[in-house]
Amino acid sequence: MTKISSFNVIMAALLVSSVTATQRNVPRLRLSYKDLLSTNRSSIFSGHHGQLTLTSVFLDEYRDRLFLGGKDVLYSLMLGPTSTESKELYWPPLPGNRENCIQTGKDPQTDCANFVRLLQPYNRTHLLACGTGAFQPMCAFVYVGHRGEHVFTIDPVNVENGRGKVPHDPSFRFASTFRGGELYTGLTADFLGRDSVIFRSMGGRSTMRTETDQKLLHDPKFIAAHVIPDNDDRDDDKVYFFFTEKASEPGDREGAIHTRVGRVCANDVGGQRVLVNKWSTFIKARLVCSVPGPHGIDTHFNQLEDVFLLRTKDERNPDVYAIFSTISNVFQGFAVCVYRMADIREAFNGPFAHKEGPDYQWGAYEGRVPYPRPGVCPSKITNQPGREFGSTKDFPDSVLQFARSHPLMWRPVFPALRRPVLVQANIPHKLQQIVVDRVEAEDGHYDVMFIGTNVGTVLKVITIQNGNSLETEEVTLEELHVFKVPTPITSIHISVKRQAIYVGSPAGVAQVKLHRCETYGKACAECCLARDPYCAWDGFTCAQYTPNNKRRYRRQGIRHGNPALQCVDQNLSDVDVTEDDVVYGTENNSTFLECVPRSPQASVSWLVQRDDRKEEVKLDDRVMATEQGLLFRHLLHEDEGVYICRSREHGFSQTLVRLSLQVLQGDAVDELMSRDNAGFSDSIKERSAGSYRAWMPCTAYRSGTSSHSRLWFKDIVQMIGPSNLPHVEEYCERMWCNDKLRRKHKSMLEKYRQAQESARKARSKSSGERNRMPRDLKARDV
Repeated sequence: MTKISSFNVIMAALLVSSVTATQRNVPRLRLSYKDLLSTNRSSIFSGHHGQLTLTSVFLDEYRDRLFLGGKDVLYSLMLGPTSTESKELYWPPLPGNRENCIQTGKDPQTDCANFVRLLQPYNRTHLLACGTGAFQPMCAFVYVGHRGEHVFTIDPVNVENGRGKVPHDPSFRFASTFRGGELYTGLTADFLGRDSVIFRSMGGRSTMRTETDQKLLHDPKFIAAHVIPDNDDRDDDKVYFFFTEKASEPGDREGAIHTRVGRVCANDVGGQRVLVNKWSTFIKARLVCSVPGPHGIDTHFNQLEDVFLLRTKDERNPDVYAIFSTISNVFQGFAVCVYRMADIREAFNGPFAHKEGPDYQWGAYEGRVPYPRPGVCPSKITNQPGREFGSTKDFPDSVLQFARSHPLMWRPVFPALRRPVLVQANIPHKLQQIVVDRVEAEDGHYDVMFIGTNVGTVLKVITIQNGNSLETEEVTLEELHVFKVPTPITSIHISVKRQAIYVGSPAGVAQVKLHRCETYGKACAECCLARDPYCAWDGFTCAQYTPNNKRRYRRQGIRHGNPALQCVDQNLSDVDVTEDDVVYGTENNSTFLECVPRSPQASVSWLVQRDDRKEEVKLDDRVMATEQGLLFRHLLHEDEGVYICRSREHGFSQTLVRLSLQVLQGDAVDELMSRDNAGFSDSIKERSAGSYRAWMPCTAYRSGTSSHSRLWFKDIVQMIGPSNLPHVEEYCERMWCNDKLRRKHKSMLEKYRQAQESARKARSKSSGERNRMPRDLKARDV
């Protein structure tokens, strides 16, 4: 068994690496924190004191409010169209609890505070808020008023015991959902974090919990909880829990982890005798997320990270999106799998897993299953004539005993198409949170995934199925750097109504718009290359796609991203740069020609034009292509010419930049520098060997009192040409001045420019001619 497991791990690593290598996980567009702010796409809320320590978020779209919980604090944000009004409530632990927490050896900063972990709507005017209370969980009702009001009050003394509603430890994960005034929670409910249970609390009925039995829950980690109806009979509603636990199935190595989906009936009231106030309908099945491999050896992603329910028009059949990770020490990989509720229900309706003794193999139970079937709810659906059950307390003992001994289903739940929709491995970040928006486009609908990472970025991803095959293409549309410094994203909530996501981290919460189509460019080709389902070319600009719009001229290139197909009647040369920018370099120096395509997915090629003849730039140890441009390590006079940088993406090529490189004679510059350098000390000369940037003063090229400066300036002008005079100072400023000196001489430079402009106007007036200003310089010596 050990050899097989080791082989499986090695094959898994090789398989995932090969899968990842063939897929385009490189984002098409990377937007920095400043980019998001400057385009009004993002706004950050960090609390009234600059440090929120966010631990819970509730998005209330009915009230247009965002409720936040943190360390000893609650916030209410009114989501307005232009600004966000906020209110704060201070909610510390009860008197004495902080001191008791410290005495038990807990950390005063990270443990002994009231970390608000739960925010749930209780009724039309109140929220239920629960916090850790310095390892003494407590709950209270927060008055939030009616829709349109912005009231926010709490009675910090009138609190209830929060045990069973949130964990004691603020770092422990848990899952909860609210239904009919009752709270369903999966958590560790004791001080030491050992009692892992599923609780039902509040409401008019008695508290319910799972038994302490490893067959039911074996060291679980709860991720999500949702109420999902099976039909129109509310008595048949079930609460689903998604969690990981230690595996007990055959063939698994010791300590193996499996992901489960478990469920209980919402109307479960327990049984008789040993099952009083204990769940009598709990059953569970395995969720499989794996990449099919050769010879039947699959790569399994067993660690569940997050779950999102994509609601559809049919509330009974949402799509379940889940992020998984590997738990192998060989490699780090992540996958997103999508499950259909029909497949989950089929597993629960299938055979039970059975094992009679420690030496027996697991298998499907083939004996007689008692009636009513274990795991079903007492309802009109279950009842038969003459065999009606008012509650689970009426179930026969045979049903309850079978449910206790057979909680696991034999058949696992596989994802749609039997494979993940997204696989990433060997990446510099972890995938942690996910929300999904189903977007209607010109050629169908697309599920746009927004995935939060542990470094504060959000990935905007779609997957495209190629025809009738099972193969899919992963397209990372954008990588959004939401926060200024890397910080783990702990929650994401999506508002389709506001077309925004709300991204939570310990540093605060960010509102980020789902799209900003105009940032893709101003041409049809650029809009189509974006492949964004939210956006389309409307004949004038890249704008949000609106279904059933009266404007018929709309172009999208989501499946292929090829402007040659979508923009065939457009002038594709509109995206090409046609004018030459002048670049100066010096013989024997190094020079850099900058050209960075907007999309990291684009490939770059360089051409050089001399005497109307174009040829590809020959690369070697002297002339090197980098991600930022073309580097000449040792510039020669024969390198002069017009250098054309072209990008290619999805078969579409465009000219990004044209640079006319003019090479100054090295001997003349050396002679000039050595002559003008006579006034500098020997130590400065030694430090500046091979480079003029280290010592050349900013004032050396400006009109000053030094005769050497004036002579040097005049000679440079003669060498470059009088027509380029206005840009000489810009060139030297960029080359030889550090930030401190640049700020010091900023006013002097401005006066110099004004004097040059006045002189130019005077000459123009006297001669009756207008001199044409040369274009800006685009390169620099390094």
